[in-house]
Amino acid sequence: MFYPTHLVAGYLVGQVGTLSVAAVVAGTALPDLIDKPLGVIGITAQYHTVAHSALSLVVLGVLATRGWVWLAVAVGWGSHLALDALHMVLNGRPADVQFLLWPVVEHEPQVSQPPVEWALSYLGSPSSLAELAIWLGALTLFVRSGETDSRRSLS
Repeated sequence: MFYPTHLVAGYLVGQVGTLSVAAVVAGTALPDLIDKPLGVIGITAQYHTVAHSALSLVVLGVLATRGWVWLAVAVGWGSHLALDALHMVLNGRPADVQFLLWPVVEHEPQVSQPPVEWALSYLGSPSSLAELAIWLGALTLFVRSGETDSRRSLS
């Protein structure tokens, strides 16, 4: 999924639950903020490694016992990993979900296109339609919350 969609999904998750929206959104951002630079500078061979591993959720699970903020970050982080896995399954690449098992399982992703070529081929895919649904859900929630706020100010 595209990075901004993770942030929007974090907003949705935070709005639906009772956790800090900011902390959930931060949790959705962190896997890419950690792994993408590692891949770009060549420390790791892929973009789904350290922070995209289910093992990272184990560490966050321990931190989540220290307070609500850490729990919110863990929920956001977990939603990021779940959306990445869903994206791969929806687009017919279930084997790529093995990224969750890094470093126990080394897996070469099926997609090897350059970023711009990949993005263009992604448009109209089942996963891109799921992303559209996430954005529409967030927009609806955002508009409704604004309507609620304006009704409160009128009364």
